[in-house]
Amino acid sequence: MALKSYRPLTPVSRFKQTPAFDEITKSKPEKSLVETLKKTGGRNNNGRMTSRHIGGGHKQKYRIIDFKRKKHGVEADVIAIEYDPNRSARIALIKYTDGEKAYILAPNGLNVGAKVSAGENAAPEIGNALPLKNIPLGASIHNVELVPGRGGQIARSAGQQVMLNNREAGYALVKLPSGEIRKINENAYATIGQVGNIDHMNVKSGKAGRTRWQGRRPHVRGMVMNPVDHPMGGGQGKSKGGGGRHHPVSPWGQLAKGFKTRRKHKQSSTFIVERRKSKKKV
Repeated sequence: MALKSYRPLTPVSRFKQTPAFDEITKSKPEKSLVETLKKTGGRNNNGRMTSRHIGGGHKQKYRIIDFKRKKHGVEADVIAIEYDPNRSARIALIKYTDGEKAYILAPNGLNVGAKVSAGENAAPEIGNALPLKNIPLGASIHNVELVPGRGGQIARSAGQQVMLNNREAGYALVKLPSGEIRKINENAYATIGQVGNIDHMNVKSGKAGRTRWQGRRPHVRGMVMNPVDHPMGGGQGKSKGGGGRHHPVSPWGQLAKGFKTRRKHKQSSTFIVERRKSKKKV
């Protein structure tokens, strides 16, 4: 994927970098694989706001992605690479030999005309889905299942990849993008390759309006609020929380830095071999 730069004729275009969409081969989605997507505005089923800074944005339709790769032993042709407004990755439209179509995440290097398949006997090539027990050690994988049959949950966004390090006692040891090493059942499926659109992290929108198109409303700092609205608000001029020293907290008083939110006795903690490494102090 390439990025498009602009001539600095305005303050907006000076630093703007947007996707060039060179890899996109089909502009409109497959009608049979889309469904309506209702916007929530950050509100739950009772109409109460549970997530701030959400609202507006362009209308979108949800593309039904086959995260399970449930059709085993049947080869499919990649007939298009498409844009998906609901995720940072690109998606690939595939057509099986029996005529059925599906969307999958498009890994880096997968092009129109390529053939993909899923199953225990599939070759360990880009775009193919296999159980972890059949994938060569050291391979880059994505769309990894945590529980066999549940569908891929790990490494689904643009540029993400997981490394398969080892296998022991019915489990595969994988290194996640965070640096965490985790045990996953070796019968869980994963897809070979790195998720495409790897330059997504370098995109610069250039203006606030583009962020609003994506459904994100302005995020106001607590420090500039009034004391009635935020624990860190108030004070004469710029102050650390109402005129005195105050650790950064959420509007409801929960510490924002260094406070561990993971449950102490979470069941899945037994599968974590090595925690993600903390940032080194310079």
